[in-house]
Amino acid sequence: MSDRPGPYGHVCRAYDDPAGFAAGAEEFLRAGLAAGERVWYVVAGPAEPVRERLRGVDLFAQALLSGAAEVRALDAAYTTGTVIDPAGQVAVYRAATRRALAAGYSGLRVAASCTDLVRTAPQRDAFARYEQRINRMMRSEAFRAMCGYHRPALGDQAVAELACLHPGHNVAGLRFGLYATAADAGHATLVGELDPANHELFRIALDRTELQPVDGELVLDASDLRFLDHRTLIHLSEHAQQRDARLVLRGCRAGTARLAALLDLPALNVEVTR
Repeated sequence: MSDRPGPYGHVCRAYDDPAGFAAGAEEFLRAGLAAGERVWYVVAGPAEPVRERLRGVDLFAQALLSGAAEVRALDAAYTTGTVIDPAGQVAVYRAATRRALAAGYSGLRVAASCTDLVRTAPQRDAFARYEQRINRMMRSEAFRAMCGYHRPALGDQAVAELACLHPGHNVAGLRFGLYATAADAGHATLVGELDPANHELFRIALDRTELQPVDGELVLDASDLRFLDHRTLIHLSEHAQQRDARLVLRGCRAGTARLAALLDLPALNVEVTR
């Protein structure tokens, strides 16, 4: 997967050099200004030095004067140092997006350096659940976001846990993605490859996706899934059973359907691509 915004503008950018993230974030926000969006640049340190620098940068100078662009410190956009409230943070961005629309912008676009929000395991768990909720919100709101994670501060495992929940990312070696693609909590998309090397990461991601049955079903769009093994199918069936639901794996290859039939998994239905 690439670090392009993806089907509805949610991208993870892992970085080693803060200057590299700044360049990517500013490119992302510049595209938003060109599209008529209001943009927020959420930075880990004080906002004023970044704001002052951007006052000398082409498109940003006028945007800062007009209010089309804002630079905000992290603790002005999120509650730092504590575990995030996923639903509360989604509500914040939904309200800000609607204010941007009411002011005549085409939407809201945010680039945020999020490392300080995910340093501990409880923080990371809550923020990952927020990432999936914001994925769902983006299906009905004119909101786009880039989330930046400092790899040396967090480690590769923590970055992978977060990156796999984004439609776009720049993490080399991350071989699957699982992200919400509908406004309701019963649907998500599964892409890439699943095998014993990433079973545990997938288990964590699936739990954090917080799929909730709709009419008794959980639905995963697997049309861009290249490979999965039998253990993954077993885990998906067990996941559905624990929620008194049936999981539909939609858009699979014929071989996956044959494998599922051999395993005789009671809570799994594999639909083959026609």
